[in-house]
Amino acid sequence: MKILGIDPGSHVTGYGLIEKIRGKPIHILHGEIKLSRNEILSDCLLRIHTKLIEIIQENKPQALAVEDVFYGKNIKSLIKQAQVRGVTILAGTSEGVPVFEYSPLEVKSAVVGYGRADKYQVQKMIQAILQLPAMPPTDASDALAVAVCHMNFQKEKVV
Repeated sequence: MKILGIDPGSHVTGYGLIEKIRGKPIHILHGEIKLSRNEILSDCLLRIHTKLIEIIQENKPQALAVEDVFYGKNIKSLIKQAQVRGVTILAGTSEGVPVFEYSPLEVKSAVVGYGRADKYQVQKMIQAILQLPAMPPTDASDALAVAVCHMNFQKEKVV
């Protein structure tokens, strides 16, 4: 089973693809879609959507797991993050991939064992779990963590 994890961000959207083989997560790819601060929002959303569609069509994941919005941010960032999340859900749904959502607390608990873990702890655990030679960038690491979380929990489709 291939799982595409997405960490929707207002400036950087991380993505990570793993495959569950014999109950273990195997790293396939990861990356970040970086948005320019002076780029028009509609162009940003289109670029994210296009990249996610490309990843889905090339890799054929059976599930797309997305992190829920983090409520502690300022309202402008929260709205932009929610719009990125909407584009992510649309990309998965339009390509026939079931979409699942997880809270940041669920993701950190699944990967680190502690729901209040910091980003560095998540990066180190993802590096160890996936046996990567180096730590992935922060947002890509968060996306891989969402995918690992889905592999462990496999919620019913909620989005």
